[in-house]
Amino acid sequence: MKQVVTFGEIMLRLSPPLNYRLTQTATFEATYGGGEANVAASLAQLGMPAAHVTCFPANELGQAATQHFQRYGVNMAHTVFRGERLGLYFLEVGASMRPSKVVYDRFDSAFANLRPADFNWDEILKDASWFHWTGITPAISAAAAQACQDAIAAARRLGITVSGDVNYRRNLWQYGQKAQDVMPGLVEGCDVIVASENDSEDLFGIVPQEGAAQSFTSMAEQLMARFLNVKQVITTRRETLSASHNQLKGILYDGQNFVESPSYDIVPIVDRIGGGDAFIAGFIYGSLTTHDQQQALTFGVASSALKHTIHGDFNLATKAEVDEVVKGNTSGRLLR
Repeated sequence: MKQVVTFGEIMLRLSPPLNYRLTQTATFEATYGGGEANVAASLAQLGMPAAHVTCFPANELGQAATQHFQRYGVNMAHTVFRGERLGLYFLEVGASMRPSKVVYDRFDSAFANLRPADFNWDEILKDASWFHWTGITPAISAAAAQACQDAIAAARRLGITVSGDVNYRRNLWQYGQKAQDVMPGLVEGCDVIVASENDSEDLFGIVPQEGAAQSFTSMAEQLMARFLNVKQVITTRRETLSASHNQLKGILYDGQNFVESPSYDIVPIVDRIGGGDAFIAGFIYGSLTTHDQQQALTFGVASSALKHTIHGDFNLATKAEVDEVVKGNTSGRLLR
């Protein structure tokens, strides 16, 4: 079975225990995560070969982060070690009406200072069936954006499916280039795009047509008309009843068909970080194993729902566990 390859920054995550606030905690729990790497780790738990490509500082933190993902079955053979700093982020977990909060400390990281020439994408992708990136990577630095562009170009040359989660975070774009200028060139090389109506308006100036019966379908049609390689547009719909209680479903449009998954009621939420990454991982897994977009979408949302019950950045659910949720077994009854 060929592997899925992802590319992006991995950070050290520091969180107060339980639901303590950042201003009151005396200790932090440490783990590692990053949007694209979370996808690779989640896929590895489902039994899909997965590799992640990144740049770490050549020190013990870089080694520890590498070993963390290797422990969960992710191929880290193409990691580049150079630079001095591993990015950090601090997570304060909310509850009820108090939302969770993230504070980033990632400026001037080793990944931001990577050298695009260090990555031989034809070699990295030679055994791949799918390449995944997110809009976080080109937001970090011009060098990271160029490396991402190089990877997408190589994947297209090799006939590999490319997915991109546009994941627009305006506060990250601080190096002198605008997302609106960089992102279209990257999206042009994608087969699958994860995007909401807000993302499409902010990045591409695409808004649903007035009077459209389905705003997502209208947006997706315009997106596909502009970016001709895109064959599927997907996203999740989340209803946030509180920080501890969400409802989640997925939607997809392929140019002809609008597809919708069942909705899952998630309460109480243990950790919602990485929920979107678990959705994408599940969708990729379903796409590669079933070749049925309804099944792939449902498997993706069920994967995401389970991730909300698991501490850490990535989904430690197995295929069998996700299958049970897909079947409707969501009671959480004790297994023994």
